[in-house]
Amino acid sequence: MKSIFKALAIAALAMVVFAVPGFAGDTIKIGSAGVISGDLAPYGISALRGVEIAIEDLNAKGGILGKQIELLVGDDVCKPEVSVNMATKLVSDGAQMIVGHVCSGCTIAANKIYKDANLLVVSPASTNDDLTLTGEHPNFFRTIAYDGAQATLMTNFVKNELKAKKVALIHDKGDYGKGQMELAQAAFEKLGGVEIVLLEGVTTGAVDFSAIVQKIKRSEAEVTMWGGYHSDASKIVQLLKKKRVDTIFFGGDGIIGDNFTNLAGKYADGVYATGPNDTSSNPLYQELAAKHQKKYGEDPGTFFYNGYACVQALSMAAEKAGAIDSDKMKAAMYEIKVDSPLGPIGFDKNGDVIGAGFSVYKVMDGKYKQVN
Repeated sequence: MKSIFKALAIAALAMVVFAVPGFAGDTIKIGSAGVISGDLAPYGISALRGVEIAIEDLNAKGGILGKQIELLVGDDVCKPEVSVNMATKLVSDGAQMIVGHVCSGCTIAANKIYKDANLLVVSPASTNDDLTLTGEHPNFFRTIAYDGAQATLMTNFVKNELKAKKVALIHDKGDYGKGQMELAQAAFEKLGGVEIVLLEGVTTGAVDFSAIVQKIKRSEAEVTMWGGYHSDASKIVQLLKKKRVDTIFFGGDGIIGDNFTNLAGKYADGVYATGPNDTSSNPLYQELAAKHQKKYGEDPGTFFYNGYACVQALSMAAEKAGAIDSDKMKAAMYEIKVDSPLGPIGFDKNGDVIGAGFSVYKVMDGKYKQVN
């Protein structure tokens, strides 16, 4: 019984939505929704920091439509059931537009609330195809490419560059991870010439992944593809290396960045992952990197620049619409061109970003380096 009360207490804390202080009176409220506690917090925190700095920059220039911007922050702990309650709180607190969520399952669940409230949502990190390709989320946009594009890049690289004939596909059973591997399966079947020798889900957060590692070993997969996040992936990679399983580990953007390499340590070397294109030569990217370092004392995380671009897009749409009116802003979203740290971006008829894609990275000497 104590464990039940403890779980309820944690969930209640996770649903807390708080306003960043400092503004009074008539403001425009932007809700930032994502995972900012727990194992996946680094992803959500990186996006939130992008939102924070974007709002600071806009407020210094007069805000949106002459009004200062107030930030409302919610933590969904990457749990869809929590995200629904958190979204309800953001809406009740007066959020007029939303940046988020990070985890695709949370975005899908929470968007039922945002859609009913007629709020625009721009995500810096949710890549599940269903969010844009099914027509069920007409209020949704994102500054990151979708999983279908990522699956095409991954599978082509595995076949044509790694020359693999046998591939294992494993995932964490979530909307993001499972969906990613299902897309990879379909892409391999279309490509031909690659045998899928294992397709299986694992329990996220498990202490021991020995069973799946043994299955990978018995499958003789030359490449093991992973759909999920860095916390589970780091444990699986370590075990694969310790058990001397001869397979190349290849994940999606859920393992890109220092979060994975720090946890996996020396075992991270040789791992591949897809992630947002490297735009570090972009002057705005460099300017924001310096601001982040000054403000937080460290380099930006994975979705910092995507989070910044979300706020830019919403601001431009509001200015073009001439009002905080979701229908008018939605129409404007299809027309705007954003000079973002990701490069010049826009949005297609589905709400998917134009101008920001994925690249393949490999961990070498403890750091991800772009190889394709």
